[in-house]
Amino acid sequence: MYRSHTNGELRLENVNQEVTLSGWVQKVRDKGFMIWIDLRDRYGITQLIFDEERSSKELMEQAKTLGREFVIQIKGNIIERASKNPNIPTGNIEILVSTLTILNIAKLPPFTIEDETDGGDELRMKYRYLDIRRKPVRDNLIFRSKVTMEVRNYLSKEGFIDVETPYLIKSTPEGARDFVVPSRMNEGQFYALPQSPQTFKQLLMVGGMDKYFQIVKCFRDEDLRADRQPEFTQIDCEMAFVEQEDILNTFEGLTKHLLKEIKDVEVGVFPRMTYDYAIKTYGNDKPDIRFDMKFGELNDLAQNKGFGVFDSQELVVGIAVPGCANYSRKQTDKLIDFVKRPQVGANGLIWAKYNEDGTFKSSVDKFFSQEDLATWAERLNANKGDLMLILAGNAEKTRTQLSVLRMEMAETLGLRKPNEFAPLWVVDFPLLEWDEETKRYHAMHHPFTSPKPEDMNMLESDPGKVRANAYDMVLNGNEIGGGSIRIFDKETQSRMFDLLGFTKEEAENQFGFLMNAFEYGAPPHGGIAFGLDRLVAILGGQETIRDFIAFPKNNSGRDVMIDAPSNIDDKQLKELNLKLDL
Repeated sequence: MYRSHTNGELRLENVNQEVTLSGWVQKVRDKGFMIWIDLRDRYGITQLIFDEERSSKELMEQAKTLGREFVIQIKGNIIERASKNPNIPTGNIEILVSTLTILNIAKLPPFTIEDETDGGDELRMKYRYLDIRRKPVRDNLIFRSKVTMEVRNYLSKEGFIDVETPYLIKSTPEGARDFVVPSRMNEGQFYALPQSPQTFKQLLMVGGMDKYFQIVKCFRDEDLRADRQPEFTQIDCEMAFVEQEDILNTFEGLTKHLLKEIKDVEVGVFPRMTYDYAIKTYGNDKPDIRFDMKFGELNDLAQNKGFGVFDSQELVVGIAVPGCANYSRKQTDKLIDFVKRPQVGANGLIWAKYNEDGTFKSSVDKFFSQEDLATWAERLNANKGDLMLILAGNAEKTRTQLSVLRMEMAETLGLRKPNEFAPLWVVDFPLLEWDEETKRYHAMHHPFTSPKPEDMNMLESDPGKVRANAYDMVLNGNEIGGGSIRIFDKETQSRMFDLLGFTKEEAENQFGFLMNAFEYGAPPHGGIAFGLDRLVAILGGQETIRDFIAFPKNNSGRDVMIDAPSNIDDKQLKELNLKLDL
Protein backbone atom coordinates (compact mmCIF):
# COMPACT_ATOMS: atom_id res chain seq x y z
CA MET A 1 0.00 0.00 0.00
CA TYR A 2 1.58 3.26 -1.14
CA ARG A 3 -0.63 5.43 1.05
CA SER A 4 -3.23 5.15 3.78
CA HIS A 5 -4.31 8.78 3.43
CA THR A 6 -3.90 11.67 1.00
CA ASN A 7 -1.89 14.78 1.77
CA GLY A 8 -4.93 16.98 2.23
CA GLU A 9 -7.08 15.08 4.70
CA LEU A 10 -5.26 14.75 8.04
CA ARG A 11 -6.39 16.95 10.96
CA LEU A 12 -5.86 17.37 14.71
CA GLU A 13 -8.33 14.57 15.43
CA ASN A 14 -5.91 12.18 13.69
CA VAL A 15 -3.05 12.91 16.14
CA ASN A 16 -1.17 9.76 17.33
CA GLN A 17 -2.28 7.71 14.32
CA GLU A 18 0.34 5.95 12.22
CA VAL A 19 -0.04 6.74 8.53
CA THR A 20 1.56 6.03 5.17
CA LEU A 21 1.76 8.93 2.71
CA SER A 22 3.11 9.29 -0.82
CA GLY A 23 3.67 12.26 -3.08
CA TRP A 24 6.09 14.80 -4.47
CA VAL A 25 8.55 16.87 -2.46
CA GLN A 26 7.31 20.44 -2.70
CA LYS A 27 9.92 22.08 -0.50
CA VAL A 28 12.85 21.14 1.79
CA ARG A 29 13.85 23.24 4.80
CA ASP A 30 17.07 21.89 6.30
CA LYS A 31 18.21 23.41 9.59
CA GLY A 32 20.89 20.76 10.12
CA PHE A 33 19.51 19.28 13.31
CA MET A 34 15.93 19.41 11.96
CA ILE A 35 14.48 18.95 8.45
CA TRP A 36 10.99 19.82 7.31
CA ILE A 37 9.57 18.49 4.05
CA ASP A 38 6.37 19.68 2.38
CA LEU A 39 4.84 16.60 0.72
CA ARG A 40 2.33 17.32 -2.06
CA ASP A 41 -0.26 15.41 -4.02
CA ARG A 42 -3.38 16.68 -5.80
CA TYR A 43 -5.31 16.75 -2.52
CA GLY A 44 -2.98 19.11 -0.65
CA ILE A 45 0.24 19.41 1.33
CA THR A 46 1.34 17.70 4.54
CA GLN A 47 4.43 18.76 6.48
CA LEU A 48 6.92 16.03 7.40
CA ILE A 49 9.51 16.42 10.17
CA PHE A 50 12.83 14.72 10.82
CA ASP A 51 14.96 15.68 13.84
CA GLU A 52 18.13 14.41 15.48
CA GLU A 53 16.44 13.65 18.81
CA ARG A 54 13.65 11.45 17.43
CA SER A 55 14.98 10.27 14.05
CA SER A 56 17.85 7.87 13.41
CA LYS A 57 21.09 9.12 11.92
CA GLU A 58 20.49 7.03 8.79
CA LEU A 59 17.02 8.54 8.35
CA MET A 60 18.40 12.08 8.74
CA GLU A 61 21.08 11.40 6.15
CA GLN A 62 18.48 9.95 3.80
CA ALA A 63 16.24 13.00 4.22
CA LYS A 64 19.15 15.30 3.37
CA THR A 65 19.37 13.71 -0.10
CA LEU A 66 15.84 14.75 -1.06
CA GLY A 67 15.29 17.40 -3.72
CA ARG A 68 12.29 19.17 -5.19
CA GLU A 69 9.84 16.88 -7.00
CA PHE A 70 11.38 13.63 -5.71
CA VAL A 71 8.62 11.02 -5.43
CA ILE A 72 8.65 9.53 -1.98
CA GLN A 73 6.72 7.33 0.42
CA ILE A 74 6.85 7.79 4.19
CA LYS A 75 5.49 6.14 7.28
CA GLY A 76 5.17 7.95 10.57
CA ASN A 77 3.05 9.25 13.42
CA ILE A 78 0.80 12.30 13.30
CA ILE A 79 1.77 14.94 15.87
CA GLU A 80 0.50 18.43 16.63
CA ARG A 81 2.54 21.20 15.08
CA ALA A 82 4.25 23.61 17.43
CA SER A 83 4.10 26.40 14.82
CA LYS A 84 0.77 26.07 13.04
CA ASN A 85 0.05 27.17 9.46
CA PRO A 86 -3.49 28.58 9.09
CA ASN A 87 -3.09 28.85 5.30
CA ILE A 88 -3.46 25.12 4.59
CA PRO A 89 -6.08 22.64 5.86
CA THR A 90 -3.39 20.34 7.33
CA GLY A 91 -1.60 23.23 9.02
CA ASN A 92 -2.26 22.04 12.58
CA ILE A 93 -0.39 18.73 12.25
CA GLU A 94 2.81 17.23 10.90
CA ILE A 95 4.18 13.73 10.45
CA LEU A 96 7.14 12.54 12.51
CA VAL A 97 8.68 10.25 9.91
CA SER A 98 9.86 6.79 10.88
CA THR A 99 10.46 5.30 7.41
CA LEU A 100 11.38 7.04 4.15
CA THR A 101 11.38 5.35 0.73
CA ILE A 102 12.51 7.22 -2.38
CA LEU A 103 10.24 5.97 -5.17
CA ASN A 104 11.84 8.09 -7.88
CA ILE A 105 14.37 10.88 -8.06
CA ALA A 106 13.71 14.03 -10.11
CA LYS A 107 15.74 16.50 -12.10
CA LEU A 108 15.50 20.12 -11.00
CA PRO A 109 12.30 21.46 -12.69
CA PRO A 110 12.75 24.20 -15.32
CA PHE A 111 10.41 26.46 -13.33
CA THR A 112 9.19 26.61 -9.74
CA ILE A 113 6.12 24.50 -9.10
CA GLU A 114 4.32 27.03 -6.95
CA ASP A 115 1.06 28.97 -7.25
CA GLU A 116 3.12 31.93 -8.49
CA THR A 117 5.73 30.53 -10.84
CA ASP A 118 8.71 31.96 -12.70
CA GLY A 119 7.88 30.00 -15.87
CA GLY A 120 6.56 31.78 -18.97
CA ASP A 121 3.64 30.44 -20.99
CA GLU A 122 5.70 28.69 -23.65
CA LEU A 123 8.03 27.05 -21.10
CA ARG A 124 5.14 25.83 -18.98
CA MET A 125 3.36 24.45 -22.06
CA LYS A 126 6.51 22.55 -23.06
CA TYR A 127 6.54 20.95 -19.61
CA ARG A 128 2.78 20.87 -19.18
CA TYR A 129 2.93 17.68 -17.10
CA LEU A 130 4.90 19.70 -14.52
CA ASP A 131 2.60 22.70 -14.83
CA ILE A 132 -0.37 20.45 -13.97
CA ARG A 133 1.25 19.83 -10.56
CA ARG A 134 0.74 23.53 -9.75
CA LYS A 135 -2.40 24.16 -7.72
CA PRO A 136 -3.98 26.78 -10.04
CA VAL A 137 -3.76 24.49 -13.08
CA ARG A 138 -4.77 21.41 -11.12
CA ASP A 139 -7.76 23.24 -9.64
CA ASN A 140 -8.85 24.40 -13.10
CA LEU A 141 -8.89 20.81 -14.40
CA ILE A 142 -10.79 19.60 -11.34
CA PHE A 143 -13.22 22.50 -11.83
CA ARG A 144 -13.73 21.46 -15.46
CA SER A 145 -14.47 17.89 -14.36
CA LYS A 146 -17.05 19.16 -11.90
CA VAL A 147 -18.80 21.20 -14.61
CA THR A 148 -18.94 18.27 -17.04
CA MET A 149 -20.33 15.97 -14.35
CA GLU A 150 -23.08 18.47 -13.55
CA VAL A 151 -23.90 18.75 -17.27
CA ARG A 152 -24.17 14.96 -17.57
CA ASN A 153 -26.28 14.70 -14.41
CA TYR A 154 -28.71 17.41 -15.49
CA LEU A 155 -29.19 16.20 -19.06
CA SER A 156 -29.49 12.55 -17.99
CA LYS A 157 -32.23 13.49 -15.50
CA GLU A 158 -33.99 15.37 -18.32
CA GLY A 159 -34.07 12.18 -20.40
CA PHE A 160 -31.19 12.90 -22.79
CA ILE A 161 -29.21 9.93 -24.15
CA ASP A 162 -25.43 10.18 -24.56
CA VAL A 163 -24.60 8.97 -28.09
CA GLU A 164 -21.16 8.98 -29.72
CA THR A 165 -20.88 10.09 -33.35
CA PRO A 166 -17.97 9.44 -35.77
CA TYR A 167 -14.71 11.41 -35.86
CA LEU A 168 -13.83 10.32 -39.41
CA ILE A 169 -16.46 11.95 -41.60
CA LYS A 170 -16.93 13.65 -44.97
CA SER A 171 -15.48 17.07 -45.76
CA THR A 172 -17.97 19.84 -46.54
CA PRO A 173 -17.29 23.26 -48.10
CA GLU A 174 -19.36 25.31 -45.64
CA GLY A 175 -17.95 26.88 -42.48
CA ALA A 176 -14.31 26.89 -41.42
CA ARG A 177 -11.58 24.81 -43.03
CA ASP A 178 -11.59 21.11 -42.22
CA PHE A 179 -8.71 19.09 -40.89
CA VAL A 180 -8.37 16.24 -43.39
CA VAL A 181 -7.12 12.69 -42.88
CA PRO A 182 -5.88 10.61 -45.83
CA SER A 183 -7.33 7.14 -46.23
CA ARG A 184 -4.76 4.39 -46.85
CA MET A 185 -7.39 1.89 -48.04
CA ASN A 186 -9.12 4.33 -50.37
CA GLU A 187 -6.37 5.82 -52.49
CA GLY A 188 -6.64 9.55 -53.14
CA GLN A 189 -9.58 10.00 -50.78
CA PHE A 190 -9.78 11.74 -47.45
CA TYR A 191 -11.81 11.84 -44.28
CA ALA A 192 -12.41 15.10 -42.44
CA LEU A 193 -12.44 15.62 -38.70
CA PRO A 194 -15.83 17.03 -37.61
CA GLN A 195 -16.30 20.74 -37.00
CA SER A 196 -19.53 19.67 -35.34
CA PRO A 197 -21.64 16.48 -35.19
CA GLN A 198 -24.42 18.52 -36.84
CA THR A 199 -25.73 16.16 -39.50
CA PHE A 200 -25.28 13.07 -37.33
CA LYS A 201 -27.36 14.50 -34.50
CA GLN A 202 -30.08 15.37 -37.02
CA LEU A 203 -29.96 11.79 -38.29
CA LEU A 204 -30.34 10.60 -34.69
CA MET A 205 -33.58 12.61 -34.55
CA VAL A 206 -34.74 10.84 -37.73
CA GLY A 207 -33.79 7.61 -35.95
CA GLY A 208 -36.13 8.38 -33.07
CA MET A 209 -33.53 9.30 -30.42
CA ASP A 210 -35.57 12.33 -29.47
CA LYS A 211 -33.18 13.70 -26.80
CA TYR A 212 -29.47 13.40 -27.61
CA PHE A 213 -26.37 14.87 -26.05
CA GLN A 214 -22.65 14.36 -26.34
CA ILE A 215 -19.61 16.03 -24.82
CA VAL A 216 -17.52 15.84 -27.95
CA LYS A 217 -14.25 16.98 -29.50
CA CYS A 218 -14.60 19.16 -32.61
CA PHE A 219 -11.94 20.46 -34.98
CA ARG A 220 -11.53 23.64 -37.05
CA ASP A 221 -8.48 24.57 -39.06
CA GLU A 222 -8.68 28.32 -38.53
CA ASP A 223 -6.63 31.18 -37.10
CA LEU A 224 -6.22 31.04 -33.35
CA ARG A 225 -6.70 33.49 -30.49
CA ALA A 226 -6.93 33.35 -26.72
CA ASP A 227 -10.39 31.75 -26.68
CA ARG A 228 -9.94 29.44 -29.66
CA GLN A 229 -8.09 26.16 -30.18
CA PRO A 230 -7.84 23.94 -33.30
CA GLU A 231 -9.55 21.21 -31.25
CA PHE A 232 -12.23 22.16 -28.78
CA THR A 233 -15.03 20.51 -26.81
CA GLN A 234 -18.76 21.01 -27.29
CA ILE A 235 -21.77 20.09 -25.21
CA ASP A 236 -23.78 19.04 -28.25
CA CYS A 237 -27.53 18.58 -27.88
CA GLU A 238 -30.58 17.93 -30.05
CA MET A 239 -34.29 17.42 -29.37
CA ALA A 240 -37.19 16.23 -31.55
CA PHE A 241 -40.81 17.45 -31.56
CA VAL A 242 -39.80 20.85 -30.21
CA GLU A 243 -40.17 24.52 -31.03
CA GLN A 244 -37.71 27.30 -30.17
CA GLU A 245 -39.38 27.92 -26.80
CA ASP A 246 -38.79 24.30 -25.73
CA ILE A 247 -35.08 24.56 -26.50
CA LEU A 248 -34.68 27.89 -24.70
CA ASN A 249 -36.46 26.65 -21.59
CA THR A 250 -34.49 23.39 -21.43
CA PHE A 251 -31.05 24.94 -21.76
CA GLU A 252 -31.84 27.98 -19.71
CA GLY A 253 -32.56 25.36 -17.06
CA LEU A 254 -29.17 23.71 -17.63
CA THR A 255 -27.34 27.02 -17.29
CA LYS A 256 -29.24 27.96 -14.13
CA HIS A 257 -28.37 24.54 -12.71
CA LEU A 258 -24.67 25.04 -13.43
CA LEU A 259 -24.63 28.53 -11.93
CA LYS A 260 -26.35 27.27 -8.79
CA GLU A 261 -24.37 24.04 -8.32
CA ILE A 262 -20.95 25.35 -9.39
CA LYS A 263 -21.04 28.99 -8.26
CA ASP A 264 -23.98 29.06 -5.80
CA VAL A 265 -25.47 31.88 -7.89
CA GLU A 266 -29.18 32.08 -8.58
CA VAL A 267 -30.43 33.97 -11.63
CA GLY A 268 -33.97 34.72 -12.76
CA VAL A 269 -35.50 34.40 -16.21
CA PHE A 270 -32.91 35.14 -18.89
CA PRO A 271 -33.58 38.36 -20.79
CA ARG A 272 -34.08 38.02 -24.53
CA MET A 273 -33.09 40.51 -27.16
CA THR A 274 -33.21 40.44 -30.93
CA TYR A 275 -30.04 40.44 -33.00
CA ASP A 276 -30.98 43.85 -34.46
CA TYR A 277 -31.46 45.36 -30.99
CA ALA A 278 -28.15 43.93 -29.75
CA ILE A 279 -26.24 45.38 -32.71
CA LYS A 280 -27.92 48.78 -32.44
CA THR A 281 -27.63 49.04 -28.64
CA TYR A 282 -24.30 47.31 -27.91
CA GLY A 283 -22.52 47.10 -31.27
CA ASN A 284 -22.24 43.29 -31.24
CA ASP A 285 -24.38 40.17 -30.98
CA LYS A 286 -22.91 39.03 -27.64
CA PRO A 287 -23.39 42.01 -25.32
CA ASP A 288 -22.11 42.11 -21.76
CA ILE A 289 -25.11 43.36 -19.78
CA ARG A 290 -23.44 43.36 -16.35
CA PHE A 291 -23.17 47.12 -16.85
CA ASP A 292 -25.09 49.77 -18.79
CA MET A 293 -23.44 52.19 -21.25
CA LYS A 294 -26.02 51.54 -23.98
CA PHE A 295 -25.47 53.19 -27.34
CA GLY A 296 -27.36 56.34 -28.20
CA GLU A 297 -27.59 57.47 -31.83
CA LEU A 298 -27.06 61.22 -32.24
CA ASN A 299 -27.50 61.85 -35.97
CA ASP A 300 -30.57 64.06 -35.53
CA LEU A 301 -28.97 65.95 -32.63
CA ALA A 302 -25.35 66.31 -33.79
CA GLN A 303 -25.48 66.68 -37.56
CA ASN A 304 -26.09 69.87 -39.55
CA LYS A 305 -24.51 72.02 -36.85
CA GLY A 306 -21.47 72.98 -38.91
CA PHE A 307 -19.20 70.22 -37.63
CA GLY A 308 -18.05 68.49 -40.81
CA VAL A 309 -16.72 65.36 -39.06
CA PHE A 310 -20.29 64.51 -38.01
CA ASP A 311 -22.16 65.93 -41.00
CA SER A 312 -20.42 63.71 -43.56
CA GLN A 313 -20.87 60.40 -41.72
CA GLU A 314 -23.49 57.66 -41.87
CA LEU A 315 -23.73 57.28 -38.08
CA VAL A 316 -22.96 59.39 -35.03
CA VAL A 317 -23.24 57.29 -31.88
CA GLY A 318 -22.06 57.51 -28.29
CA ILE A 319 -22.07 56.12 -24.77
CA ALA A 320 -22.12 57.69 -21.30
CA VAL A 321 -19.32 56.43 -19.06
CA PRO A 322 -20.33 56.70 -15.40
CA GLY A 323 -18.31 58.89 -13.06
CA CYS A 324 -15.57 59.88 -15.51
CA ALA A 325 -16.31 63.58 -16.07
CA ASN A 326 -13.21 64.30 -13.97
CA TYR A 327 -10.93 62.73 -16.59
CA SER A 328 -7.85 64.85 -17.30
CA ARG A 329 -6.67 65.91 -20.76
CA LYS A 330 -4.03 63.18 -20.52
CA GLN A 331 -6.71 60.56 -19.87
CA THR A 332 -8.98 61.68 -22.73
CA ASP A 333 -5.97 61.79 -25.08
CA LYS A 334 -5.20 58.21 -24.05
CA LEU A 335 -8.73 57.19 -25.05
CA ILE A 336 -8.30 58.90 -28.43
CA ASP A 337 -5.06 56.98 -28.95
CA PHE A 338 -6.86 53.76 -27.97
CA VAL A 339 -9.59 54.07 -30.61
CA LYS A 340 -7.00 54.99 -33.27
CA ARG A 341 -5.10 51.74 -32.72
CA PRO A 342 -5.22 49.47 -35.81
CA GLN A 343 -7.09 46.85 -33.76
CA VAL A 344 -9.95 49.35 -33.27
CA GLY A 345 -9.57 51.48 -36.41
CA ALA A 346 -11.44 54.70 -35.58
CA ASN A 347 -10.27 58.03 -37.00
CA GLY A 348 -10.83 59.88 -33.74
CA LEU A 349 -13.03 60.38 -30.71
CA ILE A 350 -15.21 63.24 -29.47
CA TRP A 351 -15.74 63.64 -25.72
CA ALA A 352 -18.13 65.71 -23.63
CA LYS A 353 -18.11 66.03 -19.84
CA TYR A 354 -21.35 66.41 -17.89
CA ASN A 355 -19.99 68.27 -14.89
CA GLU A 356 -21.34 67.93 -11.38
CA ASP A 357 -22.59 71.54 -11.49
CA GLY A 358 -24.78 70.72 -14.50
CA THR A 359 -22.57 72.43 -17.10
CA PHE A 360 -20.88 70.76 -20.06
CA LYS A 361 -17.34 70.82 -21.39
CA SER A 362 -16.45 69.10 -24.67
CA SER A 363 -13.77 68.79 -27.31
CA VAL A 364 -16.20 70.43 -29.79
CA ASP A 365 -17.44 73.43 -27.78
CA LYS A 366 -16.76 75.59 -30.84
CA PHE A 367 -19.60 73.87 -32.72
CA PHE A 368 -22.10 72.83 -30.04
CA SER A 369 -23.86 74.88 -27.38
CA GLN A 370 -24.63 73.88 -23.80
CA GLU A 371 -28.19 73.19 -24.96
CA ASP A 372 -26.91 70.88 -27.73
CA LEU A 373 -24.75 68.94 -25.28
CA ALA A 374 -27.69 68.66 -22.88
CA THR A 375 -29.69 66.88 -25.62
CA TRP A 376 -26.77 64.47 -26.07
CA ALA A 377 -26.78 63.74 -22.36
CA GLU A 378 -30.50 63.01 -22.43
CA ARG A 379 -30.15 60.68 -25.44
CA LEU A 380 -27.23 58.82 -23.84
CA ASN A 381 -28.87 58.63 -20.39
CA ALA A 382 -25.89 60.52 -18.95
CA ASN A 383 -25.95 61.79 -15.39
CA LYS A 384 -23.96 64.55 -13.74
CA GLY A 385 -20.37 63.39 -13.37
CA ASP A 386 -20.47 61.20 -16.51
CA LEU A 387 -18.22 61.33 -19.56
CA MET A 388 -19.83 61.06 -23.01
CA LEU A 389 -17.73 59.41 -25.74
CA ILE A 390 -18.86 59.77 -29.37
CA LEU A 391 -17.69 58.11 -32.60
CA ALA A 392 -18.79 58.75 -36.18
CA GLY A 393 -18.38 56.90 -39.46
CA ASN A 394 -19.68 53.92 -41.41
CA ALA A 395 -22.53 52.45 -39.34
CA GLU A 396 -21.30 48.86 -39.12
CA LYS A 397 -17.66 49.72 -38.43
CA THR A 398 -18.48 52.52 -35.99
CA ARG A 399 -20.77 50.32 -33.90
CA THR A 400 -18.01 47.71 -33.72
CA GLN A 401 -15.45 50.33 -32.70
CA LEU A 402 -17.71 51.78 -30.00
CA SER A 403 -18.37 48.25 -28.72
CA VAL A 404 -14.62 47.75 -28.22
CA LEU A 405 -14.37 51.14 -26.46
CA ARG A 406 -17.35 50.27 -24.24
CA MET A 407 -15.66 47.05 -23.11
CA GLU A 408 -12.37 48.87 -22.54
CA MET A 409 -14.06 51.43 -20.30
CA ALA A 410 -15.88 48.70 -18.38
CA GLU A 411 -12.58 46.88 -17.83
CA THR A 412 -10.91 50.11 -16.67
CA LEU A 413 -13.73 50.86 -14.23
CA GLY A 414 -13.87 47.30 -12.84
CA LEU A 415 -17.43 46.72 -14.10
CA ARG A 416 -16.69 43.28 -15.57
CA LYS A 417 -16.80 41.44 -12.26
CA PRO A 418 -15.80 37.77 -12.79
CA ASN A 419 -18.12 36.49 -10.05
CA GLU A 420 -21.16 38.35 -11.36
CA PHE A 421 -23.12 36.51 -14.05
CA ALA A 422 -25.52 38.06 -16.56
CA PRO A 423 -26.86 35.53 -19.10
CA LEU A 424 -29.23 36.36 -21.94
CA TRP A 425 -30.62 34.96 -25.18
CA VAL A 426 -30.04 36.70 -28.51
CA VAL A 427 -32.69 35.66 -31.05
CA ASP A 428 -33.92 36.46 -34.57
CA PHE A 429 -30.57 36.38 -36.35
CA PRO A 430 -30.46 36.97 -40.09
CA LEU A 431 -30.69 33.64 -41.89
CA LEU A 432 -28.13 34.67 -44.53
CA GLU A 433 -25.26 37.11 -44.90
CA TRP A 434 -24.00 38.46 -48.22
CA ASP A 435 -20.36 37.94 -49.09
CA GLU A 436 -19.05 40.67 -51.39
CA GLU A 437 -15.99 38.63 -52.34
CA THR A 438 -17.88 35.56 -53.57
CA LYS A 439 -21.00 37.54 -54.56
CA ARG A 440 -23.32 35.05 -52.91
CA TYR A 441 -25.14 34.39 -49.67
CA HIS A 442 -23.65 32.34 -46.85
CA ALA A 443 -25.57 30.78 -43.98
CA MET A 444 -25.06 32.87 -40.84
CA HIS A 445 -25.29 29.73 -38.70
CA HIS A 446 -25.28 26.71 -41.01
CA PRO A 447 -27.28 25.49 -44.03
CA PHE A 448 -29.63 23.38 -41.90
CA THR A 449 -31.11 26.29 -39.92
CA SER A 450 -34.80 26.82 -40.48
CA PRO A 451 -36.12 30.25 -41.50
CA LYS A 452 -38.73 31.85 -39.27
CA PRO A 453 -42.06 30.42 -40.51
CA GLU A 454 -43.50 33.92 -41.00
CA ASP A 455 -40.51 34.85 -43.23
CA MET A 456 -40.66 31.81 -45.53
CA ASN A 457 -42.47 33.80 -48.24
CA MET A 458 -39.38 36.04 -48.63
CA LEU A 459 -36.88 33.23 -49.29
CA GLU A 460 -36.84 33.89 -53.04
CA SER A 461 -38.03 37.49 -53.20
CA ASP A 462 -35.91 39.09 -50.45
CA PRO A 463 -33.62 36.48 -48.86
CA GLY A 464 -31.49 39.07 -47.05
CA LYS A 465 -34.45 40.00 -44.85
CA VAL A 466 -35.30 36.45 -43.79
CA ARG A 467 -34.74 35.79 -40.09
CA ALA A 468 -33.36 32.51 -38.82
CA ASN A 469 -35.12 30.37 -36.27
CA ALA A 470 -31.83 30.60 -34.36
CA TYR A 471 -30.63 31.66 -30.93
CA ASP A 472 -27.41 32.24 -29.04
CA MET A 473 -26.86 32.10 -25.31
CA VAL A 474 -24.56 34.88 -24.12
CA LEU A 475 -22.86 35.01 -20.72
CA ASN A 476 -20.84 38.04 -19.61
CA GLY A 477 -20.14 39.23 -23.13
CA ASN A 478 -19.23 35.80 -24.51
CA GLU A 479 -21.27 33.54 -26.74
CA ILE A 480 -21.32 30.25 -24.82
CA GLY A 481 -23.90 28.42 -26.89
CA GLY A 482 -25.75 28.63 -30.15
CA GLY A 483 -28.33 26.64 -32.02
CA SER A 484 -31.44 26.65 -34.13
CA ILE A 485 -34.61 24.90 -35.12
CA ARG A 486 -33.62 22.78 -38.12
CA ILE A 487 -35.07 22.30 -41.56
CA PHE A 488 -36.65 18.83 -41.59
CA ASP A 489 -38.15 18.49 -45.06
CA LYS A 490 -36.33 17.89 -48.33
CA GLU A 491 -38.07 20.67 -50.30
CA THR A 492 -37.10 23.48 -47.89
CA GLN A 493 -33.57 22.11 -47.56
CA SER A 494 -33.23 22.10 -51.36
CA ARG A 495 -34.40 25.74 -51.50
CA MET A 496 -31.78 26.62 -48.90
CA PHE A 497 -29.00 24.94 -50.87
CA ASP A 498 -30.14 26.82 -53.99
CA LEU A 499 -29.91 30.14 -52.11
CA LEU A 500 -26.41 29.27 -50.94
CA GLY A 501 -25.24 28.69 -54.50
CA PHE A 502 -25.05 24.88 -54.46
CA THR A 503 -25.81 23.13 -57.72
CA LYS A 504 -28.16 20.15 -57.49
CA GLU A 505 -25.17 17.86 -58.03
CA GLU A 506 -23.11 19.55 -55.29
CA ALA A 507 -25.98 19.40 -52.81
CA GLU A 508 -26.57 15.73 -53.59
CA ASN A 509 -22.87 14.90 -53.39
CA GLN A 510 -22.34 16.68 -50.08
CA PHE A 511 -25.62 16.15 -48.27
CA GLY A 512 -27.61 13.56 -50.22
CA PHE A 513 -27.59 11.22 -47.22
CA LEU A 514 -29.40 13.84 -45.11
CA MET A 515 -31.87 14.75 -47.85
CA ASN A 516 -32.69 11.08 -48.32
CA ALA A 517 -33.22 10.66 -44.58
CA PHE A 518 -35.77 13.49 -44.63
CA GLU A 519 -37.90 11.36 -46.99
CA TYR A 520 -38.35 8.69 -44.32
CA GLY A 521 -40.32 10.67 -41.76
CA ALA A 522 -38.04 13.26 -40.16
CA PRO A 523 -39.62 14.87 -37.08
CA PRO A 524 -39.47 18.61 -36.32
CA HIS A 525 -36.25 19.08 -34.36
CA GLY A 526 -33.73 21.59 -33.07
CA GLY A 527 -30.76 21.85 -30.81
CA ILE A 528 -27.89 23.78 -29.38
CA ALA A 529 -24.17 23.38 -28.79
CA PHE A 530 -22.27 24.95 -25.90
CA GLY A 531 -18.55 25.62 -26.08
CA LEU A 532 -17.45 23.71 -22.99
CA ASP A 533 -13.96 25.24 -22.86
CA ARG A 534 -15.33 28.79 -22.90
CA LEU A 535 -18.20 28.01 -20.52
CA VAL A 536 -15.82 26.50 -17.96
CA ALA A 537 -13.42 29.44 -18.25
CA ILE A 538 -16.19 32.00 -17.65
CA LEU A 539 -17.62 30.04 -14.71
CA GLY A 540 -14.05 29.91 -13.40
CA GLY A 541 -13.83 33.72 -13.58
CA GLN A 542 -11.50 33.83 -16.60
CA GLU A 543 -11.85 34.25 -20.35
CA THR A 544 -8.79 32.36 -21.61
CA ILE A 545 -9.84 28.79 -22.35
CA ARG A 546 -6.27 27.45 -22.50
CA ASP A 547 -6.02 27.54 -18.70
CA PHE A 548 -8.82 24.96 -18.47
CA ILE A 549 -7.50 22.48 -21.05
CA ALA A 550 -5.12 19.74 -19.91
CA PHE A 551 -2.85 19.83 -22.95
CA PRO A 552 -3.59 22.95 -25.03
CA LYS A 553 -2.01 24.14 -28.26
CA ASN A 554 -0.16 27.44 -28.43
CA ASN A 555 -1.20 30.47 -30.50
CA SER A 556 0.35 28.88 -33.59
CA GLY A 557 -1.68 25.70 -33.17
CA ARG A 558 1.36 23.70 -32.01
CA ASP A 559 1.68 21.30 -29.13
CA VAL A 560 5.17 22.32 -28.01
CA MET A 561 5.29 19.48 -25.48
CA ILE A 562 5.07 16.62 -27.99
CA ASP A 563 6.22 18.79 -30.94
CA ALA A 564 3.14 18.41 -33.11
CA PRO A 565 2.33 18.82 -35.92
CA SER A 566 5.43 17.06 -37.26
CA ASN A 567 6.73 15.43 -40.40
CA ILE A 568 5.96 11.81 -41.16
CA ASP A 569 8.43 9.46 -42.75
CA ASP A 570 8.51 8.48 -46.42
CA LYS A 571 7.19 4.99 -45.69
CA GLN A 572 3.98 6.41 -44.22
CA LEU A 573 3.62 8.84 -47.12
CA LYS A 574 4.00 5.97 -49.58
CA GLU A 575 1.39 3.87 -47.76
CA LEU A 576 -0.99 6.80 -47.97
CA ASN A 577 -0.19 7.40 -51.64
CA LEU A 578 0.89 10.95 -50.82
CA LYS A 579 3.79 12.92 -52.21
CA LEU A 580 4.98 16.19 -50.73
CA ASP A 581 6.46 18.73 -53.14
CA LEU A 582 8.47 21.09 -50.93
